[in-house]
Amino acid sequence: FLCFSLFSQLGGCGILGVGIWLAVTQGNFATLSPTFPSLSAANLLIVTGTFIMVIGFVGCIGAIKENKCLLLSFFIMLLIIFLLELIVVILFALYSDKIDKYAQQDLKKGLHLYGTEGNIGLTNAWSIIQTDFRCCGVSNYTDWFEVYNATRVPDSCCLEFSDNCGLHSPGTWWKAPCYETVKVWLQENLLAVGIFGLCTAMVQV
Repeated sequence: FLCFSLFSQLGGCGILGVGIWLAVTQGNFATLSPTFPSLSAANLLIVTGTFIMVIGFVGCIGAIKENKCLLLSFFIMLLIIFLLELIVVILFALYSDKIDKYAQQDLKKGLHLYGTEGNIGLTNAWSIIQTDFRCCGVSNYTDWFEVYNATRVPDSCCLEFSDNCGLHSPGTWWKAPCYETVKVWLQENLLAVGIFGLCTAMVQV
């Protein structure tokens, strides 16, 4: 039990370290949602790492001191996490269509913040996603037309990148919608995520 608690604490330290490094080097990287501006990769890792560290610390001290109060606190925190994970999975399964619709609407709102002052994280995230996944816009490249009020897309949408290539004809841009492309990629990797989640749940139990 002490080894398990120590391992949890070390894992939390590692996650926290990655989160801090990401926050320092990349700013608010991967902040795509204007509704939840704090929902960035860095912030999620920092919060998760801190929480795991606290739980691991409580477990370690409780095991060393054989303190029933600390061990009970450890159990309660672990139980809360397990229940929250279960609730999230159930809600996601029941309301996946509504979540899809809301997510697309929210992401389209976020497009209007692209390239604006103070939104370097969102700008970098969209540039990387469109370049790596070879896609353009949330549901179509025409999503960007509303942003620019013109037949134009960011340069990261171009088949061959060059300065101001987003001003060229649609034939030189990626046509795939980013939301569906990323969703398909996640579904293809769902097995690995599911196995990881199942293993995590078994360890928690």
